[in-house]
Amino acid sequence: VQREIRVGMSSADVAQILGSPNIVSTDEERREVWIYDKIATDRATSSSVGGVNVLVLGFGSSAEVSSTSQRTLTVVIKFDNNGKVRDFAYNTSRF
Repeated sequence: VQREIRVGMSSADVAQILGSPNIVSTDEERREVWIYDKIATDRATSSSVGGVNVLVLGFGSSAEVSSTSQRTLTVVIKFDNNGKVRDFAYNTSRF
């Protein structure tokens, strides 16, 4: 967001870069505010195998552990009366 969005940029340019916003509203002065809310899910799986093998007879065990985490990115872009970016902010979280 910091590399792509700039104050003074048109709403058409923002839409071309970020796509359609999730929410469009207005502030107390009826200027547009766009909100983007993106969620990404990361899955990781690891397995461990251990055991003792004796000739033909084998004893063993395996364990698989998986974890899931999510990342969110919320971007709020505020436009002026001419449809130009006047301010923007973003927040990321991981859980």
